[in-house]
Amino acid sequence: MVKSPTGVGTAARAVGATKRYGRADSAVRALDDVSVEFPSGVFTAIMGPSGSGKSTLLHCLAGLDTLTSGQVFIGDTDVSSLSDGDLTLLRRNRLGFIFQTYNLVPTLTAEENIVLPLRLGGRKADHEWLAQVVSAVGLADRLHHTPAELSGGQQQRVAAARALITRPEIVFADEPTGALDSRSSAELLRFLRHAVDAYGQTIVMVTHDAVAASYADRVLFLRDGQVVSEMTEPTADRILDAMKGLGE
Repeated sequence: MVKSPTGVGTAARAVGATKRYGRADSAVRALDDVSVEFPSGVFTAIMGPSGSGKSTLLHCLAGLDTLTSGQVFIGDTDVSSLSDGDLTLLRRNRLGFIFQTYNLVPTLTAEENIVLPLRLGGRKADHEWLAQVVSAVGLADRLHHTPAELSGGQQQRVAAARALITRPEIVFADEPTGALDSRSSAELLRFLRHAVDAYGQTIVMVTHDAVAASYADRVLFLRDGQVVSEMTEPTADRILDAMKGLGE
């Protein structure tokens, strides 16, 4: 098992996580008995060749997909034991999500999109926290604009602010820079880095981009559904070398 640093709490973990698609001889094992921990207050990137299982791992950790066998925990909560209703509440109240597609509601303003998870949960926004998040993503002058009036980078920063507005225990990001240009990517990644450093946020990000992964504290490398190595204090050059060793 890849363990958390000593003295650091665990935000999420997988124990013997196995995910198979298909049956019998045609079955594909996307995750193969993966046991790994994600420490609180740490930015972890997950990388690997196409088909290595990185997005499957993230989706199972986040309760967006189910394991064939094994367990996933958010804190001390066994995600696999939850009913559909409790799983919905877990995702709404304790997790944040950023995807390659922004998933903004086109008829709502930027501010309304940001606070939407709170409204869905019947909660009011903490205006001081909202102001901090909006300032951190640099959207103070765009709050009353709809998504159609925002650039792709601005829309993704709205999505990132939405992910943090509930003060989640962990934010899951699946290729969040995949649809962005280099400048917008850098802006988003700086925000995610700031969220970890300033707010103690926990982030788990799947990416194929070595530059994006270099913003993380640690990088996990997957191949054939297994965690095969880990890197701390990553740089883009070191990550690229590691990926070459995985056949990418």
